[in-house]
Amino acid sequence: MNPSNDDVLILGGGVIGLSCALFLLEQGRSVRILEKNMVGGATSHGNCGTITPSHALPLAAPGMIGKALKYMAQADAPFYIKPSTDRSLLEWLLRFSLRCNARDQHRSALAKAALLNASRTLLEELITRYGLDCGFETIGEMYVCKTREGLDALAQEMPLLAECGVVSELLDADTLAAREPALLPGMAGGIYFPNDAHFRPDAYCTALAQTVRALGGIIEEHCEVLSLAADGDRITHVETASGRRQGGQVLVALAAWSPALLRSLDLALPVQPGKGYSISYSLPQLVPKTPLVLTERSVCVSSWADGYRLGSTMEFAGFDDTLNTKRLDALERGAREYLREPVGAEVESLWFGWRPMTYDDLPILGISPKHRNLFLATGHGMLGMSMSAITGQLMAAQMTGNTPTIDLTPYSVARF
Repeated sequence: MNPSNDDVLILGGGVIGLSCALFLLEQGRSVRILEKNMVGGATSHGNCGTITPSHALPLAAPGMIGKALKYMAQADAPFYIKPSTDRSLLEWLLRFSLRCNARDQHRSALAKAALLNASRTLLEELITRYGLDCGFETIGEMYVCKTREGLDALAQEMPLLAECGVVSELLDADTLAAREPALLPGMAGGIYFPNDAHFRPDAYCTALAQTVRALGGIIEEHCEVLSLAADGDRITHVETASGRRQGGQVLVALAAWSPALLRSLDLALPVQPGKGYSISYSLPQLVPKTPLVLTERSVCVSSWADGYRLGSTMEFAGFDDTLNTKRLDALERGAREYLREPVGAEVESLWFGWRPMTYDDLPILGISPKHRNLFLATGHGMLGMSMSAITGQLMAAQMTGNTPTIDLTPYSVARF
């Protein structure tokens, strides 16, 4: 098979690649997605499905270096860096540490919020327009604090979040207990984010892929991308395990695997794989009314009509593909400190995935500086689901010669 007349080749069939395909198809372009496994089967699959403008603040923040050093001694810490001599990781960590200040935190937060707020609105519009069956609910999200120190720290973030356009409500202990009966007694309080939402991420990707196909898009699953071939400033073709593919434009949306593919083009992306974990269960009898973030333990709790999930943690250990039971156990232990029924009766799946992390916590969006028909949509960190809709719209606008609704300069690969 050697199709040579494809308009756009999209490398990666996760939520970012699928979203870009949808908006390109709406603009009248023809699209072929190349996916190594099954669509939505990697990082897009096992997360908690929360859509979170509330997560506008970047990981790099004042005080984070001290926390990271403390966590180094805890194998089950919510943020863990495995000791390594890998040069790319060490350089990433150095650049990350240099951004743990108020000025850079403020800059990244505003840029993240611009994407998150726009995507939250656009995502709901997409789900309504195409009737995507994914259990979407607009019931907000609640951050829960066991300690007064934790609550005070969260409250200090509220002014910056407000500047980012994120609405929040501080809840005292009594109000929190009244609103969320699933919590154990004795919580210090929390913060409610009414504009957050959630859905079942695997169902959303399935529905999105069905829509892409219905609009004429081609999705090749089990088609691993091996390399890109260039002639001067143009990508001429893509080599895959299933043969050569050609397209007028090529969009790389391979999440944490993007840097390895682009290295041969002398295009370095400072993206590190941040490993996250989740456990899915049958539904407990008493489930939280809204998705929760258990603040001191950094555990996310999400439920749907047919499932219940604990997730989170951030582990920098390269592409280590072991299922670390210590980190899975930490999710359950954390949930037991906050919830009356922390787990379901049956474990349905244990999962890990690699988030594509940039050191400034902003995605990489836009055209390659070296190739006029190569585009990048990667580096979304923990927020690929939340940023997916606006990413698709922005990339489709740039690739069709239109003006994006948000200036892409803060997300350009040229910033590195």
